[in-house]
Amino acid sequence: MQQTQQIQSIQQTQIQYLIGVDGGGTGTRIVLTDSNGIELARGSAGPSGLMHGATAAWQAILAAIEQAFTTSGIVAPDFQQMAIGCGLAGVNNKLWAAEFVAANPGFGLLIAETDAGTTLLGAHQGKPGAIIALGTGSVGEVMMADGSRREVGGWGFPSSDEASGAWMGLRAMNHVQHVLDGRASTDNFAIAIVDFCGGNKDAVFAWLGGATQTKFAQLAPLVIQYASSNPKARSILLEAGMEVEKMANALDPSGTMPVALCGGLAEAIWNYLPEKLLQRVTKPIGDSAVGALILVKNQLMKL
Repeated sequence: MQQTQQIQSIQQTQIQYLIGVDGGGTGTRIVLTDSNGIELARGSAGPSGLMHGATAAWQAILAAIEQAFTTSGIVAPDFQQMAIGCGLAGVNNKLWAAEFVAANPGFGLLIAETDAGTTLLGAHQGKPGAIIALGTGSVGEVMMADGSRREVGGWGFPSSDEASGAWMGLRAMNHVQHVLDGRASTDNFAIAIVDFCGGNKDAVFAWLGGATQTKFAQLAPLVIQYASSNPKARSILLEAGMEVEKMANALDPSGTMPVALCGGLAEAIWNYLPEKLLQRVTKPIGDSAVGALILVKNQLMKL
């Protein structure tokens, strides 16, 4: 778990708006509230995970904030009058986190936390429990009754991020390669992926030449779509379910804590979880952006 913050030389009373950010490798979601925490609007933009760089992260976050203020009909004040909490993929990398904080465009208060950390806060509203977040990447985190926290997974794609969208996409592409080589029989699932990449073997090669974690994750919807009719697609989701169970057991060996399944792929994978795990998992109370708000509210109370 990594957390870093930056506080401008201001007084808490000057903060007019609070912003919670959920920044992943595929997209950014923000929630805008007034100084009392009353939600005013939400916004979204492209990816702000730090693997894309601090500049790209800030561009996406600022675009989502602009959208939220436009939706609310409120004229945005100076950044110094806003406090922002950011739950971002990649904050565990200290260099990336430092670069992001150093590039603060002027927010009165900035806190950067792992997206797992803010997901955990949002899912259980700051109370003890565990989360497993499944999106472009994946990670699990638990908060014990004494406030201590521990993370499982989250080492990064392609060596980790089990059960994530990128992990699914990588396995789907491996199946396509086997089909194109004649090592496996062709099927509608493989054909759909080839079509997605451009329609032929040369197009698949070209697609792979620019493949990133985000691009592999874009294949996950096809895995989910074909899982009900294609054995290979179904096997990918069943394997993902087993990986989720491993994470849950590592987070809470006692099997007594609530484990919230979070992220954009949580609902899709729910029916592919092992039966024993289904007896333990819950749905989150709030999302990562809400958790980021809890983070920034807690910090403001200390000022």
